[in-house]
Amino acid sequence: MTDFYAVVGNPIGHSKSPAIHTAFAEQTGQDLKYEALLFELDLFAEQARAFFEAGGRGLNVTVPFKLDAWQFAEILSKRAKRAGSVNTLMIGKDKKIYGDNTDGVGLVRDILQNHGGVIEGKRVLVLGAGGAVRGVLEMILAEKPQTLVIANRTVSKAQALVDEFTGLGSVTAVGFEELSSQFDLVINGTAASLQGDLPPLPTGILADGAWCYDMMYGADETPFNAWAREQGAARMMDGLGMLVEQAAESFFIWRHVRPGTEAVISSLRAQLKRT
Repeated sequence: MTDFYAVVGNPIGHSKSPAIHTAFAEQTGQDLKYEALLFELDLFAEQARAFFEAGGRGLNVTVPFKLDAWQFAEILSKRAKRAGSVNTLMIGKDKKIYGDNTDGVGLVRDILQNHGGVIEGKRVLVLGAGGAVRGVLEMILAEKPQTLVIANRTVSKAQALVDEFTGLGSVTAVGFEELSSQFDLVINGTAASLQGDLPPLPTGILADGAWCYDMMYGADETPFNAWAREQGAARMMDGLGMLVEQAAESFFIWRHVRPGTEAVISSLRAQLKRT
């Protein structure tokens, strides 16, 4: 019997999740249907409940409903509790709704496995202090960087994250204008990327051989990665691989089968270049 899954958001028409999960299902021989659903604002709980009551097995959750999903879930994973948001919901055999967050796993797997990078022992700078950053900090710190600095326009927001995550490693907060050290890995998680803008970054913060990673992606080079290229970064990466890797983790949670991601990432990259 075919199982039903979906990604929900508002807007949702741009989502690549149906193509990703359909490819995963074909690759692994799983009998499932996956589609994109537009949820109305302020009605997340009612619509999610209706989906599961109609026999749906799991949901991916994107903007602006990740906090709603966190509140909706009856049982949260440890990483979802830390992240303060949920991007993956599933109904268990006990009929309870479980919530997880796979964003951090997606980011770290993309850097380590797809790009052959290293986080352990590195000086890491994370730009931004919103939900996107909060969702990945635990997994970055689990890789044991030498230091992790969170830079944000409003330093108090970055400091709030430091206060919450400091027990997991060396974490400090600064404003963009205070940046003076050099870093081996810079990860951009600012909302500015969504508008095509760039955080006010000083020159000279990239160490020799530094890598730069933008959690956003697009058909063209992102403004952040263009800046990184101008600053002499050794490597620039965008978030397309993160998107596919977080989806693969969701698929594994639902189906207990881990799909391969390389071909899916390559296919999506080719599609982006054609647009």
